[in-house]
Amino acid sequence: MVPSMQTVTLHDAECQLGRLVEQAALGKAFIISKAGRPMVKVIPFDPVAGNIERLGFMMGEISVPEDFDCMGSSAIAGFFNENAP
Repeated sequence: MVPSMQTVTLHDAECQLGRLVEQAALGKAFIISKAGRPMVKVIPFDPVAGNIERLGFMMGEISVPEDFDCMGSSAIAGFFNENAP
């Protein structure tokens, strides 16, 4: 059985933000609700996940065709009833 996560109202979160942030930083995530509806989940920051370098992550794994910019131009031109270049 998964333990339920603490839910606090927006008003309570505003009043107790410092304490709640400290709890989240220690691994105790919580949910902030507004008018009875869950709005956000506050979780601890993971510095490793925050520093993932995405640019170039597939370098050498794929190749882009030379004609990439004009691929399918005939079909696209046909949608507009124009002649393709």
